[in-house]
This record gives sequence, C-alpha cells and structure tokens, in this order.
Amino acid sequence: MRRLARLGGLAAGLAAALIAGRSQAVPTVNIIPAPMIAQASGASPVRIADGAVIVVPASDKGARRIALWLRDLAGRTRGLKLTPADRAASGRAAIVFKRGVAASRESYDLSVGDGRVTITAATDAGLLYGAASLWQLMTPDDRRGPVTLQAVSIHDAPRFAWRGLMLDSARHYHSPAFIKKLIDVMALHKLNVLHWHLTDDQAWRLEIKKYPRLTRIGGWRVPAGAAAKADIDPKTHKPRLYGGIYTQAQVKEIVAYAAARNITIVPEIEMPGHALSAILAYPELGSDGRAPASIQSDWGVFPYLYNLDDHTFAVLDEVLTEVMALFPSPYIHVGGDEAVKDQWKASPKIQAQMKALGITSEDELQSYFTHRIATFLTAHGRKLIGWDEILDNAPLPPGATVMSWRGIDGAIAAAKAGHDTVLAPAPWLYFDNRQSGRPQEPPGRGAVIDLKTVYDFDPAPAALTTEQHDHILGVQANVWTEHIRTEDRVETMLFPRLAAVAETDWSPRSAHSWDSFADRLPAMLARYRALGVKADDAAVAVTMDAIPEGGWDNTAVRLSTQFGIGEIHYTTDGTTPTVKSPAYATPLSLPPFTEVQAAAFKHGAAISPVTERVIVPDTVRRLTSQQLQLCTNKLVLNLEDDGPIKGPRAVFLVDIMNPCWIYPKAEMDGVARLSVGVGQIPFNFQIGADKDKIPLRPPHTHDGELEVRDGCDGPVIATLPLTPVTKTTGVTTLTAAIAPMTGAHDLCFTFTARSVDPISVIDWVQTVPADAPKPGA
Repeated sequence: MRRLARLGGLAAGLAAALIAGRSQAVPTVNIIPAPMIAQASGASPVRIADGAVIVVPASDKGARRIALWLRDLAGRTRGLKLTPADRAASGRAAIVFKRGVAASRESYDLSVGDGRVTITAATDAGLLYGAASLWQLMTPDDRRGPVTLQAVSIHDAPRFAWRGLMLDSARHYHSPAFIKKLIDVMALHKLNVLHWHLTDDQAWRLEIKKYPRLTRIGGWRVPAGAAAKADIDPKTHKPRLYGGIYTQAQVKEIVAYAAARNITIVPEIEMPGHALSAILAYPELGSDGRAPASIQSDWGVFPYLYNLDDHTFAVLDEVLTEVMALFPSPYIHVGGDEAVKDQWKASPKIQAQMKALGITSEDELQSYFTHRIATFLTAHGRKLIGWDEILDNAPLPPGATVMSWRGIDGAIAAAKAGHDTVLAPAPWLYFDNRQSGRPQEPPGRGAVIDLKTVYDFDPAPAALTTEQHDHILGVQANVWTEHIRTEDRVETMLFPRLAAVAETDWSPRSAHSWDSFADRLPAMLARYRALGVKADDAAVAVTMDAIPEGGWDNTAVRLSTQFGIGEIHYTTDGTTPTVKSPAYATPLSLPPFTEVQAAAFKHGAAISPVTERVIVPDTVRRLTSQQLQLCTNKLVLNLEDDGPIKGPRAVFLVDIMNPCWIYPKAEMDGVARLSVGVGQIPFNFQIGADKDKIPLRPPHTHDGELEVRDGCDGPVIATLPLTPVTKTTGVTTLTAAIAPMTGAHDLCFTFTARSVDPISVIDWVQTVPADAPKPGA
C-alpha cells in the first residue's frame, strides 16, 4: 500500500511538469476530487444525449457492470437514457470502456473529443473511477437532458491508498439500505475504505452465531430521558426498546455490494474497553464477573473492561473468527481506545495475573492484551489496527497499524517507529462537530469544524522524513453518532465535508487549492440534490442577522455567507431573488414586517437555497442558544431534546459542565419583560469524577429556578420558577417582568438545581419592550 502513497508524490511532480510545459491552458474540470492531470485538447466537444451508447469489451463482465452503474447514474441524475453495447452506433456519441496498462491499480485515463469519450484502465477499480469522473463532467449543474462535454484528456491516480470513512452504527443503528446508499456516494468520491464501528458500550450490532446473546441483549436499549421511559410498548408493557442488528447474511450482502464499488469494509470490534454491551450479555467476560446496571443509553467513557481469563480470550478469538469469515479485509480494527482501568486496579484476580506475568502496570497489561489479540489475527493472515492508545503501551505488536485520532501525534510516533498509520484526527476530521454556528445545524458536538477547516487539513506532517511519510496510508473522516439520531442527519454531517476529505486523499498536493475547490463546490451540491443526499448548505447559504436600530422604526439586516462564495442578491417585496435582483453590499435598514429574501449566485446561477425572513420586531430581539454566548467552553454539545417521541425536537447548545448563557450587549431601553424558552434533557454522560465539578446553585423552590443576572457576577434581575417546565415535554415559555434598564447589558442565564439530572437548558431568549408594534399597526 505504501507504493501508492509514493505514487502520489511522483504524480504531483509529473503534473507540475506537464502544466509548466504545455502551451494550451488547463481546462476547468468540474470534478471532485480534482484529477492529477487535466489537459485541454484540440478535438471537438462531445454532446451526450439520449441514445448515446456505452461500449464495453466483449465478455468483460466487470466493464459491463460499471457501464450499467454509469447508465443508472446518468438516468437518475440527468434524465439521460444511455445504452450499453458491444460496439458504437453510427452517428451517435459513444462512451468507450477499454482495458490498458495503468500506473497503479486504481488509476485511469479519460479522453473526451471528436464524438467519443474513452475510459482506459487496467482494473475494474480504474474503470469505476473513470466512470465517476465522467458522471461528474456530465452533471455540471442541476439541469436535465443533453450535456456538451469540452474536449479534455485526464490522467488520474490516487495520492493515498487508504481513503476512508468511519461510520458509527453502534450508538445509532443504520439500515442496510442507508449503508448501501452511503457506499454508492463514497464510490463517487473515490473513497475506498468503510471503517464500520459495530460494537460499543451502547450496542453490539453484529450477529455472532456462537454467542447469540451479544445481539439479543446487547443490540437493544431504552433511550435516555423521561419521554422514552413513558413510551410504553403495548406488547411488553415496558418502555419501548431502540436498536437493531446486522445478521450475517445482511453483512455478506453489504460487503459484496461495497467490493463491487472498490470499497473494503474494515470492521471494528472494540476491546478491551467500550465493552459494556458484551458484558451485559455475558457477565463472566467482565472484570468482576457481574452484570453492571444497564445504562447503555449513557454517552461517554464507561469503566467496564474485559477480564484477562483464558476463557475470555477464547470467546474473543471465536468472535473474531466469525468476524473474519464475514469481512475479507486485511485489517481488523480492535479499538483499544479509552480503556479506563479502575476495575483492573480493583480486581485482586487481575492484579494476581499481572504479578504472574511480570507486568508492573495496568497500561502494560493493555499492551499484553493487544499483543495477544494481534498474535491471533496474524496467525489467520490479518493485520491488527487500533486507535492511537495502542501506542501508549509500546512496543506495538509487529505489523500493527495505528489510527491516529488524538491529533496527529499518534501518526508521527507510529511512522517514526516504522508502523503504518491512518490519519483520522479530532477535531478536524470528526464530523459529529457542527459545520457552522447556525441554529438549524443538526445535533452533535458544539465545536464548529467548517468545510474550509477540513479542506485545509495537512496530511503530511513536517516532523516526518520522506521515508517515514511512506507509512501514512491515508486519511479518514469519522462520524460518531451519539448525538446523530437519524440517517438524514448523518448525511448532513458528512456532506459536503466528505468531498474535502476525498480531495485531500486523492488529489496530488499540487492540486490543493481552496479557491478551486470552492468554485467546483456548487456543482457538487447540485449532484447531492440529484442523488437525494441531504447535504449541509452552510458553505453557500445566506445568513441573515437582524439588529434593532433603536426603537422600532427600523432594523439593520446583515447578509453574509460563510466563505464569501458567490454574490448575494436580495429582494424586499416578497419575490424570489434572481441574479438581476439588487446585489448586497452594506446592511439594509428596513421597517417592521418587511419580507427579505436572499440567495447566493455564481456564474449567473443560484448556488444556495433562498433564505427568507419577515422582520417581526419582537423576534428580532430573540436569540437561540446557538446565537447566545456560552459562559464557558468546557464540554460543549449541541443536544437534542429527548421528546416528543414523534415529531420535531428542539436542539440546545450547552456546556454540560456549566450550563450558563449570555445574551451579549442586549439593548434594554424600553424593555419591560424577558421571555425564555426552557427545556430539560437527561444527564446521560459517563464523565467519571468530572461530574462532581459541575456547579449546583441551590434552589429556592422544589423544582428550581432560572436566574437572570446583569452580568454573571451581577445582581439578579429576574427569577423564573421551573415548575411549568417539569410538567411538559419539549420547550416551555417562561416570562418575567423586569425593572426598567437603559443601555446595553450582558444578561447572564443560569439555573438552580439539586442534582445534575436533568439538565435545564435554554432554547431561546427574547427581550420584550412594552410598546412592541403589531402587524398592520
């Protein structure tokens, strides 16, 4: 695999030399990831319309399968009817698949001109990626019907061998249909590794025939919160269970589906930590031999580890034997992260085992555990890969690969020690982080890791020599799903950030250009829409910020986009903006109840959805939790309410270590009262002793209060009892009158409580003047 990484460097040099030496300009090829070499040719353009044929070599089953894949893609996304055939038809454009010598297993050549498109590759993988590039050339916009392709010659090969995505299906279950859809979209991005996280504290998803309780017990849980506890299943008369499992038949089908798209599925079976679900199913595997309380609905780091008995290793060996029979991947991921060793320290039996083995620390004991599992995998022709904690107890097992998630230091240490490594670092490539600070972002972690931050990630650490760089197999994005409950939200968190990772993984370093990527992004967003992928539009969407201009006569409306891609056009008369509508330059001063609509445009076409807002005076003064400031930034999460069970739920941005919000510089002239949307969510977080560091402000009533201060160290200006909040699910509006104030003030919002569970949270805050105008007044 390292030879492919070296090829990336050679390709970059070759691309630079060709670009410098040719007379014709490089065409703008609207492809993500950008190809290694794209050269304009003097041939005539090619028009692809209904009836164009896809010519495949006779008896070439692989080429025909890919031709059918391309035909279906073109039909779904462009409305074109292409026909696979053994030969070209006279007078019709032809797409020709050819076998030929290639620089690497995944490389391809693509030429367009004089009525023909030719894709040449040595392997099915190369033909697939050539077809993916052609599909992108055929979909430069969201139109349907014929498309004209400019003449071009492309020579393309990947920079890295491991181009990956980690999907966490343990915390939340994903249907086989969704996983297949994701595999399809991965292939279009030329990604080739799906790292499938199948077991964790919250669930064991993979059927193991010899140990059926793993899925029967470990695959299901009652979600956290009062709403879930009240959702009674009429069949069992108990709270309804959430979950799902993957049968071995389903896994075989998914693995084969992925292989047909040049994607290897690497399974992850966590050990020795993140083992609660397995221990619930078979308590004898745990460190103390007892079944812990079933708290699978908690998030965080649990203290439950496997013990080191021969019986436990025998069970794990048998589990891995079934895993290897399902997944032909050369790698088996064993986790190895976040193994809290308190139970090992407290167990006399494990301490005696350590002494007998001559092991002096629990960290060294984990190294022993990892080596023993690695020996078993090696004996069966597989390689162990684990998170970078397996480095903490060096030396690593021979041939072990390190997946670096705690930044890039793990990758550097592994490469310097002569071990292969995959870069999957937080926070840059952790896609459970938000893509923007907009209120409509899906639940997840609170940090904002936007598209440009992902694109700018450098996979070539300066601390490594050229030879050590060869140990970097590639780059991997990761989507952890503790807080991502639905499949639609998984897509939104992944895309378009996964396109940025794909370009880092595939394209030569010389092709890395944010400006170029941003120029190609709108077409990619249109392709996502055509594919039915619910991508996040934060990178191009217009944001409207409305700021009161004193009194009620006017409101200043500021329009912006996240990165300045395109030009903003707007209307104030209720019509949909076009490229001929006024271009935004400075904040708009607008009277109450004006309807503003705005969109971003590039090259004469809209590249964003229309953002619209009616300037209602009182809601202009409303800020959501995502727009408020947090008092601290210790453990910030964008959390979804636990109810209602059906229907939309509120999402709250909160620092769970200090639930405290600030409405900054609130204009208080004429304000008579405060309205606040308040919810309560379960404290279902395993954070160990850190839980004791959460401040608890003593309540004055049974259910506690929301206290509002003039500055967090200032006097209380309003106290709002929480009793109404405790009697409902969802968000409750609390209102309190306040004494007259003048000028701008930082309003600070905190709650009183007797315990950390539940967490009271702010959804929104609104200042309400006494003389707010009404529509039509």
